[in-house]
Amino acid sequence: MEHKSWMASGGKPIRCRAAVCRKAGEALVMEDIMVAPPMTHEVRIRIICTSLCHTDIKYWNMKDPPGIVPRILGHEAVGEVESVGGEVSEVKQGDFVIPTFMAECGECRDCTSSKSNLCSKQPFKLSQGMPRCGTSRFTDLNGEVLHHFMFVSSFSEYTVVDVAHLIKLDPILISPDKACLLGCGVSTGVGAAWRTANVEKGSTVAIFGLGTVGLAVAQGARKCGAARIIGIDVNPNKLTLAREFGVTEVVNSRSIGDKSVSQVINEMTDGGADYCFECVGQSSLIKEAFACCRKKLQLDLFITHEIGFEDINKAFNLLSEGQCLRCVIWMTK
Repeated sequence: MEHKSWMASGGKPIRCRAAVCRKAGEALVMEDIMVAPPMTHEVRIRIICTSLCHTDIKYWNMKDPPGIVPRILGHEAVGEVESVGGEVSEVKQGDFVIPTFMAECGECRDCTSSKSNLCSKQPFKLSQGMPRCGTSRFTDLNGEVLHHFMFVSSFSEYTVVDVAHLIKLDPILISPDKACLLGCGVSTGVGAAWRTANVEKGSTVAIFGLGTVGLAVAQGARKCGAARIIGIDVNPNKLTLAREFGVTEVVNSRSIGDKSVSQVINEMTDGGADYCFECVGQSSLIKEAFACCRKKLQLDLFITHEIGFEDINKAFNLLSEGQCLRCVIWMTK
């Protein structure tokens, strides 16, 4: 079927503000851009708020492929549907949605299995454009193409996302600042704990990065019976040291800056490890939203800073320097 714009939903480009990465490692440039209308199977959304993830920092600093510029980064966000493309029935204008970098078609063997989170119809790949056709929906005012990031590109007031990368939620369940965290960071932790580490009720769990602080507490964690570390970006040398402390497996290590590990664990679980959360699709994210509503997930404790969109570079400085866990960036503040 021809991949074309859906004229019934307006079919006009939108001019809006975006934070564009023009050069690796340099401050993002706030500028006006054009966002094309959604094509078949696509949805254009107005971003309400977004947050900054270490993966954004990693690709922001990357000078060689798959790092590429100019690009609109950002992949943890929440927004409102502005318009939909053809063959989209899952969401409609005005719906509250969370974009995700992992697709879920809902039909393939992997999507219908509780043991997989990688859609076999639309598997994850490092693409510069939309997942089905590879083209971009962003251009600057000179007509230059701006590349996408992880199928989301939330550092823009408007973005276009494939419907297989969207999750509809009731805004009564969860506020936007907490909802945006479910798109990557929180759900990644949940999957690592529940699916890979098999954390269950009664388990003793330690969550820390393999930096100076992490290595200092690894031995103590082992004494408590912890055999796994959960996070990302593991340095092989640090991993060797961790194993000397008796840790048998690393599931993904994530830095938490200079904050005390025990302080983070105590704050997030009221003194006792409960669970921490890999992006596992719609059903899991909806469960997490319900858990947040029931106060079982204290997502507000992840949010250490909140800023307006025009100050987005401040968020990069805070996270790069280890001064925050999550900084929520509001498009209008």
